[in-house]
Amino acid sequence: MDRLQNLETFVRVAQTQSFGEAAQQLRVAKSVVTTRIKQLEDYLGAPLFHRSTRVVRLSELGQAFLRDCTQLVSRANDVVDQMRNVRGKPAGTLRVHALTGFVIGHFGSLLREFQDTYPDIHLELIVSDAVVDPVKAGVDCALQIFPAASTELISRPLFAVRRVFCATPQYLARHEVPKDPRDLHHHPLGLYSGYPTRDRWTFRREGSELTVYLSAALLTNSVHLLREYALEHAGIVCVPTLVAAEDLRQGRLQVVLPGYELSSFWLSAVYAVSSRDALKMKLFLEHITSAFARVPPWDAALIERGMLPAELYEAY
Repeated sequence: MDRLQNLETFVRVAQTQSFGEAAQQLRVAKSVVTTRIKQLEDYLGAPLFHRSTRVVRLSELGQAFLRDCTQLVSRANDVVDQMRNVRGKPAGTLRVHALTGFVIGHFGSLLREFQDTYPDIHLELIVSDAVVDPVKAGVDCALQIFPAASTELISRPLFAVRRVFCATPQYLARHEVPKDPRDLHHHPLGLYSGYPTRDRWTFRREGSELTVYLSAALLTNSVHLLREYALEHAGIVCVPTLVAAEDLRQGRLQVVLPGYELSSFWLSAVYAVSSRDALKMKLFLEHITSAFARVPPWDAALIERGMLPAELYEAY
C-alpha cells in the first residue's frame, strides 16, 4: 500500500465529496480511488466516509483525519518541489482555473514564456467563467475577480480589471448618444451576468458618484459574446478593457460616457492556505505579475490615448 498516495486520494475525495470527481482530477479510474480508500480504511480499522448512491460525507474519524492529512500531503508535495528546485529544475504539474475573458487573447504568449523558463513544469489550464473553490475543484489556484469564499483560502491581487461601456460608431450614429448614465435606459444593453454587484452600477465623475440599476437586452456570462454583440451594432455593452482594448484602439468600438468611470475589480489568484508556499504556483504567479505589472499593457495603451483616466477607481 502506498500510504502517501492513498492519503492524497482520501483528501481529494473529501474535498470533492465525490469518488468520480476525485478519480477525474487524479486521472485514474474510479475503481482505483475506491481501492485506495478501502486500503486506508482497512489499515485504520474504521470507515472514513458514509456513502450512499448520491452522497459521500466524512465519518467522524474522517473529519478528525482530514486536516492533518491535508497538511501532510501539501507538505510532502512542497518538499518534492523544493528538492527539484535544488537540482535547478522545478518540475511537476500545475493546475490552474482561469477566466475565459482573461485567457483568450492575452495568455498564450505568457504561457509560452513561462514554459520556456520552466520546461519541466506541465500546465493544466481549465478555462471557464464559473466561480470555483480551488480546493474542491482540485486546482492549485483559480484566477478570478471574486473574493475568496472562506478563511481557508488566500486571495492575491494580480492586476485591476477595468470596465467600459462602448458601442460601434455606426450604432452611435443612428441613436442618441448617452450623456448621463441614466440615458442607458433608452438603449439595448449587453451586460455580464457574473459581477458581484449584479444589476447595480456605480459611476464616478469629478469625485461624485451616481448609482443606477440597469436591465439588459442581452445578459450573459461571456464577455467575448458581449464584444461580438456590440460589433454587430446591436447596442451598448459593458466589457472589460482587456477584451475591448484592441477594438477601441482601432476605432471599431467607441467608449460611451467617457466622462464617467466605472468601479474596477481585481483579477486575483485564489488558493488554499496550505498552498501558500507551493513552489510551482509561486513561480507562475510571479511570472503573471511581472508580465502585466500594476497597469497591464492593454490599459496603458488606452490611458496614453486619453481613453481611460490614469487614476484607478476601486470602489464597489
